[in-house]
Amino acid sequence: MPSNAGGRPSADGSPAPPAPDGRAPAFAAPARVPLPDASGPREATTRLIAHGCWYPSADPAGAEVAFICDRGGVPQLWVGAVDGDAPRLLDDGPDPVREVSWSPDGRWIAYTTAPGGGEQTRVLCVRPDGSDRHIMAGAEPGSSAHLGCWAHDGSAVAVTVAVPTEPAPEATGEPARALAGAVLGRVAERLSEHGHGPTGDAVLLEAARLDTAPHADHGLALPSAPTDREPGIPSPHTTVETLTTDALGDRHTAPAAGFGDGLSAYLIDPDGATAPVLLATEQDAATLRVCDLSRDGSLALLRRGPRGRREAVVLRITDRATTCVTPVADGDPWIGAFSPGADTLWLRSDAYREFAVLLAAELDPEGQPRGWSVGASRDDSDLELLRCAHDGSAAVLAWNVRGTSEVEIFDTTPTGATGATGATGTSETSPGAPRATAATTEAPSERSRPVLELPHEVVTRVADAGPGRLLLALSGSQRRPGIWWLPGGVTMVRTPWSSADEDAVPPGRPPVRPVHRRLTARDGVPLNGWYYRAPGRNPGEPAPCVIYLHGGPEDQERPVLEPLYHEILGRGVDVFAPDVRGSSGYGRSFVDSDLGEGRFAAIDDVADCAAHAVLSGSADPSRLAVMGRSYGGYLTFASLVWYPELFRTGVAVCGMSDFASFFQGTEPWIAQSAAHKYGHPERDRALLRRLSPMSRIDALRVPLLAVHGEHDTNVPPGESEQFVRAARERGLDAELLTLRDEGHDFLRADNRRLFRRAAADWLERHLTG
Repeated sequence: MPSNAGGRPSADGSPAPPAPDGRAPAFAAPARVPLPDASGPREATTRLIAHGCWYPSADPAGAEVAFICDRGGVPQLWVGAVDGDAPRLLDDGPDPVREVSWSPDGRWIAYTTAPGGGEQTRVLCVRPDGSDRHIMAGAEPGSSAHLGCWAHDGSAVAVTVAVPTEPAPEATGEPARALAGAVLGRVAERLSEHGHGPTGDAVLLEAARLDTAPHADHGLALPSAPTDREPGIPSPHTTVETLTTDALGDRHTAPAAGFGDGLSAYLIDPDGATAPVLLATEQDAATLRVCDLSRDGSLALLRRGPRGRREAVVLRITDRATTCVTPVADGDPWIGAFSPGADTLWLRSDAYREFAVLLAAELDPEGQPRGWSVGASRDDSDLELLRCAHDGSAAVLAWNVRGTSEVEIFDTTPTGATGATGATGTSETSPGAPRATAATTEAPSERSRPVLELPHEVVTRVADAGPGRLLLALSGSQRRPGIWWLPGGVTMVRTPWSSADEDAVPPGRPPVRPVHRRLTARDGVPLNGWYYRAPGRNPGEPAPCVIYLHGGPEDQERPVLEPLYHEILGRGVDVFAPDVRGSSGYGRSFVDSDLGEGRFAAIDDVADCAAHAVLSGSADPSRLAVMGRSYGGYLTFASLVWYPELFRTGVAVCGMSDFASFFQGTEPWIAQSAAHKYGHPERDRALLRRLSPMSRIDALRVPLLAVHGEHDTNVPPGESEQFVRAARERGLDAELLTLRDEGHDFLRADNRRLFRRAAADWLERHLTG
């Protein structure tokens, strides 16, 4: 069954040509690159008192926890006992750590890092004692690797490797295969330089095609008909099905954007004793992550697609069959899991619904869905996090309730329930995905235990900590991010190495608890936000105020401790952080309400939020500013040129200023997702030009500060540079702060401090001076 993959370069060093029958060479295996021991001292050289700890992953016994902590000034990999106060540093390197996963057998810890703080990442593995550290994938120039799940016996970890490919919007049939062959040949040439074992080749585990075709009944992608392609050879150019939403639940296939990365999902042995196994490939794709593997290794749960069009794919590994393709919710990439016997699939899905629910599929022995049902749902809240217990007895559900989290433990055993899923209500019998007409009801209340009392407002991650025990990563308005332990019952205990509450802010400056605000936009759309009042100011006194806009656009403003806000508040400036249309947390229709021409209404929302702050008596109309990061940076640029008389100044952080240059310079997978949100760079060129702040630069009237990371490949630094340059050419005060060794997120303590102070200085000078 397994066979060696092709893909080695030709004798003269040129890329391997396509095979005569049109098949492309298979991807070569990621190379294992040994690294020196980088475990650090028990305490970091530079220790932040008010540090944050997040992204926990426990060992099998639940005695120790691997986690990310910035006590050394940059997010790094640490390990500590849940009830001990002496954590140890496993990787003292300068590259920020993004994700952590302890193997089920306890022998390895896999994690991702972002070299230079940029968007490209690599996957590494290290022993819990800090030895045998090595790069598993992502070491090759131009490539990026993403961490997936472990096999349940710990023998392998899933890794997705992304290598940029050329656009091919019109390529189909043999021309597409030829293009794919050339691209994959170049990939193979780079990867095989390092080699794996004697050849550097991968073993194909009869990789499944992810080609799909629209279902005639309800527009969902289902497996395509079998082809005469030989077993074990992946499709060199899969059909990318993009989905658009015309109305709630009415998703249909549309032409792909024509740009993206070539993605390959592998199972990699961290010991390096066996060659990597290629599970699946997609070309011209935004994302591909292996979220779970069945205990017997016969099924894989994949998450694919750009934001707004995520899909869960169930792959039957043994015969290349895709047994199920179902829409799932945005947000946390860990979308679900199989039951221990692989007879039930649990998913966090918003298919045909405003809000994400716990969705269950009863699976037959071949991995085909027999029926669908809703295990748990709430009328006005999204299921934000889903964590299934290893023994299959329960699932931890975290609900987003108007920006704060509520956590409950749901009984997933089938005892006394309808069907294998245990959920009540009408089940759907379609083998592909739940239909819009499947009106299911919420599971009986006795299946959920009481909601846990949380010491923080927001849960960011849930992890197992041994039988009957949990770890929760929490953030809140009064505390730094920390990890809390639930040893049993409902009483949570803070891990000793997480920051104490009194260390959240400098002495004498208690954290400001925000007040939730509701308002109505000019067209009647309800909006929400959080208002932070500068300390020491009389309640009825209008204050200088900055409207702060989050990124995404699908992010949501949450009541968590934001050091930037407290720096600004310390200068006597209020902060109003709203969720304009396009934000998550208020239903799928609200998320999609800024698509296309709706983007203009989102810009109007910024002005309406400023008006609310003034009319409520909180803000001084003559001392308003606008500030935002990423998409919020775009809205800052846009607000300053659409409403030039409203704001006295603006601070744009990593924002887009021109959609044409943004699409040319961003990462391919980001471009594909952005095409759905903002518009296609070719088909919607006129709309994108109208939406671009650079097209209205002559309307700019006020000073501007732009901030950008030098290694940002999400929104390239040129977006800030061209706007600042144009402002200066028009005689306006405009400055650009470029942060060294940073990407789209500012992760190093010294740079974060510099950014906070520079932004607060700018606002103080222009609003209170």
